[in-house]
Amino acid sequence: MLGGLRATMQRLFAPPARLLIRLGVSPDAVTITGTVIVCALALTLLPTGNVLLGGVLIGLFALADSLDGVMARLSGRTGPWGAFLDSTLDRLSDGAVFAGITLWFVLHPDLPHATWGIVASLACLVLGSVVPYARARAESVGATAAVGIAERTDRLVVALVAVAFTQVGLPIVVTEVALSLLAVASLVTVVQRIATVRRQLAPTPAGAADPRPDSTDPEA
Repeated sequence: MLGGLRATMQRLFAPPARLLIRLGVSPDAVTITGTVIVCALALTLLPTGNVLLGGVLIGLFALADSLDGVMARLSGRTGPWGAFLDSTLDRLSDGAVFAGITLWFVLHPDLPHATWGIVASLACLVLGSVVPYARARAESVGATAAVGIAERTDRLVVALVAVAFTQVGLPIVVTEVALSLLAVASLVTVVQRIATVRRQLAPTPAGAADPRPDSTDPEA
């Protein structure tokens, strides 16, 4: 859904990426630094109720997630290690964001329907981690599972916008509905990926075409 925005951000990041490369900063350093900052923001600002500031800052870093990739391409340092590191640390960032949202509901039981919010955000946390795992596991057995109704960036943006705007008057129930829909979308994506891999790995008659598409780079 936000693929076009991400492509635009990649073009905008070209100048700062070149500057960082000239300064001797590595793509790995940018990846690690961004993850640490997002985790720190998510686990401090969101649980304490500073959801507007937290949502804005985390959202900016989420959009800047392409900077390390741009640096890697410009410096000719793309490869499996960078993809592995970026994907692994993305899971930490995602987990921190939804853990922070869960703690916000837990530490503020006076919020309307707080229990609903806790359950919905925990469901997003758990199911959101299974979505990329299903794709990675599929590729490890020779299949591909690049299907789903919501990409990683979509899930983060929807959750952060819904949470952040509660501080400027958005009803809490809207946030809880948004988190519930994200959990459902994640569950649907998991089912889609399981079904896709099942079709690809099902035994085929002799001489039949292999249903597995060409492998693509992992993307949550």
